[in-house]
Amino acid sequence: MKLITSAIILIAAAHLAVFTQSDIVSTREMDRINWMEFQEAIPSKIDTVLLPTGTLEPHGVANNGADNTAPTAMAKVIAKRTNSMIAPTLSYGMTGSLAAYPGAFKMSEKVYRPFVKEILEGLVKNGFKNIIIVNGHGGGQTAVLQSVAAEVANEKKVRTLVINWWSFAADVTQEVFGENGGHAGWNETAFIQAIDPKLVDQKRYKDSLATPYPRSGTWSATPFPSSIGLYKEGEGYVKFDQKKADEYFRKVSDKVAKLIIDVRQKWDMADL
Repeated sequence: MKLITSAIILIAAAHLAVFTQSDIVSTREMDRINWMEFQEAIPSKIDTVLLPTGTLEPHGVANNGADNTAPTAMAKVIAKRTNSMIAPTLSYGMTGSLAAYPGAFKMSEKVYRPFVKEILEGLVKNGFKNIIIVNGHGGGQTAVLQSVAAEVANEKKVRTLVINWWSFAADVTQEVFGENGGHAGWNETAFIQAIDPKLVDQKRYKDSLATPYPRSGTWSATPFPSSIGLYKEGEGYVKFDQKKADEYFRKVSDKVAKLIIDVRQKWDMADL
């Protein structure tokens, strides 16, 4: 029995060694790699970087940093398959109508725009040809990220892609949950639940915490009366199904990874 147990341990260790040694770098995270290994790998082996962006704002019964948690976790899952490094997450952003809630932070566009631009320029300086912004927060922040990314692409002759994961994955939301989601709705809360169930306080949840977003031109409120905003009335109320949460995280991450690979291949085909 001891021999069998020892053999199993050795086999497991061998598989682990193969797994850990199969990557071309010791880590995909820029703040965990040393400069010498970085120099050896960038850009000769890796010319793509993922930059997670988000903000701090309320998310119903999920953590205030959900907009950072989601793109950061996704980047870690897809980095190897997209052959990318991961830049440190830009955790402060342009929080909008939820800025008055406890724990929220808000940066002005006047500060945010040049800050983001210098980060992107720094990534270019460090040798990256493809800069992929995996964005976890919408509103005015999306427009700024798209604008700045385009400026840097044109000025520095690099290639940029900005992805709002929840919007891009709206079809996956329908596929997994059978309905629309919302800000801190079932889809986003499930995504966080899949990453770390401890970040979701299920006991505090009740449907009255959610408000459907108003149709254009009907009404507006600042602060928005709920930290859970539903995209469609009657849909997106949070249900805590771990199996669906795990499925959603996997399928969304797969879809985002595929987009990055496809866009990069088309850039290459066009010799851009």
